[in-house]
Amino acid sequence: MRPLAPDKLLSNVGRRIAELRVDGGLTQEALAERLDVTTRWIQSAEAGTENLTLTTLARFANALKVPITEFFSPPAKAKPRPGRPRIATR
Repeated sequence: MRPLAPDKLLSNVGRRIAELRVDGGLTQEALAERLDVTTRWIQSAEAGTENLTLTTLARFANALKVPITEFFSPPAKAKPRPGRPRIATR
């Protein structure tokens, strides 16, 4: 296994948080509300510029209703998609 640079790990975890948030149909604003943090902080976490603790990852996992191990899977897409997620209307 190749070593992973810490900044790459933060970037990958942030991208996974964004993917899981979008898959759950949440905006950054809705996730921020669930976690009682600012939208700007969610943006920083998803950008990989926040050094997230295990406690914070557990809070993300609970808010997104996923196992914490999901954050350590490689991002599904090579590049994050900009913009808001499309919310399905029924």
